[in-house]
Amino acid sequence: MSVSEDRTVQPSPATTAPAPGVADPAPLGLAAFALTTFLLSAANAGWMTKATGDAWLGYALAYGGFAQLLAGMWEFRNRNVFGATAFSTYGGFWIGLGLWALLVAPKAASPAAAGHDLGWILLAFAIFNTYMLILSTQVNMAVFLVFLTLELTEIILFIGNFAGSSGTVKFGGYVGIVTALVAWYASAAGVSNGIAAGKLRFPAGRPLIS
Repeated sequence: MSVSEDRTVQPSPATTAPAPGVADPAPLGLAAFALTTFLLSAANAGWMTKATGDAWLGYALAYGGFAQLLAGMWEFRNRNVFGATAFSTYGGFWIGLGLWALLVAPKAASPAAAGHDLGWILLAFAIFNTYMLILSTQVNMAVFLVFLTLELTEIILFIGNFAGSSGTVKFGGYVGIVTALVAWYASAAGVSNGIAAGKLRFPAGRPLIS
């Protein structure tokens, strides 16, 4: 049979069924952020007196960093600009902080110099977090509270690190623990609402601006 006689119908790009979307990656991103924030904040708060205090480091690279970065990439697939920007940025934050702790901090001229490094890092991310906090008012109450408590954590910690105040950093650790708990709740709400046949739902709350 010649090419001109081939009657086989080929699907056209216009009629091909679209590829299914991925599951909501936000609960994963929030859980990864929450756990890593909790570990570092517990160390800052002085809770890890019988531990090394560096339990957060591996998870900054693997979970808070890599897993959260993946969540951000999947949010791009879902065309969620807010989620993609937030998760990708804070995934990069944790990877960068882990690499700083491994490669830069040990070579710091003094603890004060290392503290000032952290102050500048946290100040930069507080600036980013400020406009994400404003825009989170259009998402839901749970996400807004994550960015609100995170904003407070970053502000307190960059002040404490610039001033070399261990008391302020410790207070920032307590606020960071609250941030982690709020993020875990937001993650749980996302998981509960993502179970199609589930009957248990955790409310995320309405957006402040709709």
